[in-house]
Amino acid sequence: MAKNRRMVEDFIFRDDSNQTKATMPLSLIVLPKEELRYYIDPEEVEKIVASARKNGILEPLLVRPIIGSEQHEVVAGAKRYRAAQILELASVPVVVRELNDEDALEIALIENFARSALTDLEETDGVLRLLAVKLKISPPEVPPLLHHIQNQQRGRTSANNVIGNDVIAVVQSCLTSLGNIKLDSFISNRLPLLNLPSDILEVLRQGKLETSKAKAIARVTDSETRKQLLEDAISYNFSLSEIKRKIKEISQQSESESPSLKDQADDTFRRLKKSNVWDDPKKKAKVEKLLAQLEALMKNDNEVK
Repeated sequence: MAKNRRMVEDFIFRDDSNQTKATMPLSLIVLPKEELRYYIDPEEVEKIVASARKNGILEPLLVRPIIGSEQHEVVAGAKRYRAAQILELASVPVVVRELNDEDALEIALIENFARSALTDLEETDGVLRLLAVKLKISPPEVPPLLHHIQNQQRGRTSANNVIGNDVIAVVQSCLTSLGNIKLDSFISNRLPLLNLPSDILEVLRQGKLETSKAKAIARVTDSETRKQLLEDAISYNFSLSEIKRKIKEISQQSESESPSLKDQADDTFRRLKKSNVWDDPKKKAKVEKLLAQLEALMKNDNEVK
């Protein structure tokens, strides 16, 4: 895996017989249906716009032909493409390469990984997408497969449930090509992101909110409260500090509204009277024991007074 920008560019734009350099009308270029990046920071694009306004788009976009069409799809250079759209440029420099879906996705991942351009969730989803393409399975099938491989390598798999070495080789080769990612590290540090609340994951994947803000909101456990804060954060473009302040206010309000111990006891006895424990001899015996303990506790308290 290339470690710096220059090496990445050499890898992506290397000279070979399967590519051509040209200037292409912007109208013939489109973004992929599924981009790796869910959220594009407008400030990042604006920086490119400011530079391109003076000098034009200097670094070429890597594009690939769309079969059966005159159009070409962006493989690398989505922000430069957006900047060119804002400036209403007629054409941009490109490198055209014949790439299938698998190769295009892998190159896009390598470029973004090397430039640290993706969030943790974008990286995770990107790796799962690439593994799914290489293994010819669906992305949701990849995480359990990775866990299975990990268990197998640790000797925790039965002899009749073994994953073939060819599948393991594909997985290891893919992870290595993306920057020598370790399987154990990916499972422990990246896959848990998929366990974020579904409403948080949906917003992240729609590119409506930055990851840092979404992760902060995910700490709100009450689903209705979290949903409202999520909607407000998007609608009013809350800063991260504003979101943290709102969460602190929610926490303080929740603590002040929490029922007293006496109220909890009243509620428990109300529910106990209506419950079915009286029909179960074992549960009834436990209730009798607890009542005896409470009686003893109150008796001791009266004696102290």
